[in-house]
Amino acid sequence: MIAEIRKDTEQRMRKSLDALRADLGKIRTGRAHTGLLDHVMVDYYGSPTLVTQVANITLVDSRTIGVQPYEKNMVGKVERAIRDADLGLNPATNGELIRVPMPMLTEERRRDLIKLVKSEGEDAKIAVRNIRRDANHGLKELLKKKEISEDDERRMQDDIQKLTDRFVLEIDQLLAAKEVDLMAV
Repeated sequence: MIAEIRKDTEQRMRKSLDALRADLGKIRTGRAHTGLLDHVMVDYYGSPTLVTQVANITLVDSRTIGVQPYEKNMVGKVERAIRDADLGLNPATNGELIRVPMPMLTEERRRDLIKLVKSEGEDAKIAVRNIRRDANHGLKELLKKKEISEDDERRMQDDIQKLTDRFVLEIDQLLAAKEVDLMAV
């Protein structure tokens, strides 16, 4: 029973961390990376499909993403989907290849993005703390039902607190790395 609570708590905290990684990956820096287009949806014969499933995405250079649809008739739709994805990108078609240049970030925009990153990080920390609260509540319920001893409950709460501290530290490290990435010119 105790092992299940710990395992569930760790899995949920890991999911929160993975969600933060995904959210931070969407926040673009001045450099191009293919992960920026991972969540762009294209109308593929009437059904919304990820752009990664209808096109080959590569880096042309450090500031340009190349998108080459597998089908010629998808070029316009993919270009429109990238433009409409609210990423601040302006793709240009060059025959069958769509070039997506990364615009330079202004100092003000960098500061705004850092505020956004810190906000995302704080949301992730809150999620981790809520998971800790749920786990501690589950332990108290087990103690109330006399399924575990007070010593086991105390030990498990300490273990869950160590897990929480570890994940909060990982979140802080992710945020620091992203902030450095955003401030790099």
